[in-house]
Parts: sequence; structure tokens; C-alpha cells
Amino acid sequence: MMVGIFRALAVLTMMTALAGCIDHANDPVLLAIGVPVNPPAVAHGICMTDGNAMYREARRRYELRAQLTGYAGADELEAETIARAAAHRQYVACLSGQGYRTLYAN
Repeated sequence: MMVGIFRALAVLTMMTALAGCIDHANDPVLLAIGVPVNPPAVAHGICMTDGNAMYREARRRYELRAQLTGYAGADELEAETIARAAAHRQYVACLSGQGYRTLYAN
């Protein structure tokens, strides 16, 4: 019984130590502007979902435009750049609507 408690304590200590090693350098810091309705974690989750949906929609539209114009060899880098920019714009616009401003560390 005592060995099991010590093992659980050791695992918990190791998990706590390793949790400090996670890199959050590229995560945005959300500054509250006014009085936001949702806490930062909830607003981030909502807006990430919106951004992901916009990413998929921008990719789909790029591929559709490539088909309509007959451009069979659609540029993958350009499609990715357009989709990422659309997702970022949607994320920032959503956070503004939630009452936050994003700051990036880098």
C-alpha cells in the first residue's frame, strides 16, 4: 500500500515537472479591452474554432478557383499562405468581438 502511494506521488511530481517544459512562446496573450463576457481560455477556444473553419473554407475556395480557371497545378504554398492569413484574420476579428486584443511574444 505504501509503495503504491509513493509511486503515485513520484508520478505526480514527474508530471508536474514535465508540465513546466511545455513551450508557450508562440501562444498569444489576451488583453482584456473593456469588460469581456468570456474568460480568456473560453474566448481562445471559441475563436480557434472559428479560425479553423475559416482555414478550411479558404482552402476549399482556392481549390475551387483553381478548378474554374483551369489552373490544374495549383500552387500549394500560395493556398497555404492564403488560408493561414484568412484564419488569422478571423481569429483576431473573433477575439475583438469577444472583448480581447492579442499580443504575441515574438
